[in-house]
Amino acid sequence: MDLAPYRTHRRILTASLVGTAVEFYDFYIYGTAAALVFGPLFFPESSDSAQLMYSFMTFGLAFFARPVGAVVFGHYGDRIGRKSTLVASLMLMGASTLLIAFLPTYAMVGWVAPLLLCILRFGQGFGLGGEWGGAALLAVENAPPGWKSRFGMFPQLGAPVGFIAANGLFLLLGLGLSDADFTAWGWRIPFLLSAILVGLGLWVRLKIGETPDFAAALDKKAPVAMPLGDLLRHHLVATLAGTFAVVACFAIFYLATSFALGHGTMALGYPKEQFLLVQLGAILFMAIGIVFAGYWSDASSEQKVLTWGCAATMLVGFLFGPALGSGSWPLVFLGLASALFVMGLVYGPLGSWLTGLFPVQLRYTGASVAFNAGGILGGAMAPIIAQALAERGGTATVGLYLALAGVISWLGLLMVRRAPKPA
Repeated sequence: MDLAPYRTHRRILTASLVGTAVEFYDFYIYGTAAALVFGPLFFPESSDSAQLMYSFMTFGLAFFARPVGAVVFGHYGDRIGRKSTLVASLMLMGASTLLIAFLPTYAMVGWVAPLLLCILRFGQGFGLGGEWGGAALLAVENAPPGWKSRFGMFPQLGAPVGFIAANGLFLLLGLGLSDADFTAWGWRIPFLLSAILVGLGLWVRLKIGETPDFAAALDKKAPVAMPLGDLLRHHLVATLAGTFAVVACFAIFYLATSFALGHGTMALGYPKEQFLLVQLGAILFMAIGIVFAGYWSDASSEQKVLTWGCAATMLVGFLFGPALGSGSWPLVFLGLASALFVMGLVYGPLGSWLTGLFPVQLRYTGASVAFNAGGILGGAMAPIIAQALAERGGTATVGLYLALAGVISWLGLLMVRRAPKPA
């Protein structure tokens, strides 16, 4: 029995998962630090709520950088190949994250501190803009017949892996350091350690080859000169549909992680270490949801699973806020776990569904632009809008944002319900 194909598949899936986990670790340590310490460290003295809002604004900046990165990395991913582009995106993301560890604070250099923070945060987002689409293509374009969703779920599994590594490290630091030491220098450690993880991700990705779908497309005709132009001229509806369809997964994740952590510990008074521990347990349900959705999608269709996931998002929207503000740890855990399981349903099938909307020669650009543009709608504004809603109407109103996100994603699915998949 020839085991070579199995070894190749294992190497490909490992590269798609590990690389994405590393990049999402980098992204999440920023989100955690933004919720816990960046407000008072990088912004002038004001109310705690205002500093948290400023901190979340820098967090949201990366989402506006991501579509720019998607265009640039998508351009080269569709012209020179998936592998080289994925390596470049990982290097940019890693360098930006590492440099954050050495930033001076506002007390040291004044307005220069938040400026440098914003520049490096933009670099993080720019690098991540080319990451997810390429990792999804790496998995899906190597999938055997009937396995596209199960292969395509592996980049998504990098999200909970990266989150567990990031929040687990912050939890250990919180338990081992005093609040003063953590604020003074402890928060820098996760950013320093990212260099080791980036090196691991690069080692894995440099050992893989080009995808067979892209190689076959090159054999038939030359790459498109301007992928973005062709995408907007001939596949605008698919791009808009993909953008709207990913809103729900971004909204759920960043409300259940960054917003819940910041608002829960500062406004609601939950102890930081206990809340991080609850989130670590809840994130496992996201991984379960992703795997469940991957198998269900191959057994039925990605469209069906995503539709049910949007309906569940609307329902969770009405439960999330009251659970978070309940003051009861079991209810808080139930609210977070339910939301993140539903996120798995609307996130797991995206690798195969979103890449399937576009032809091979435009697939990197199309999937990356749609995914990251949806991140602006669902992710960049989520903590900011949720914080404003919570201040005016309490945590019970926060879930309205989730319900709206579910509606938007459902409308995106309807836009391509009857559209044939491109070759």
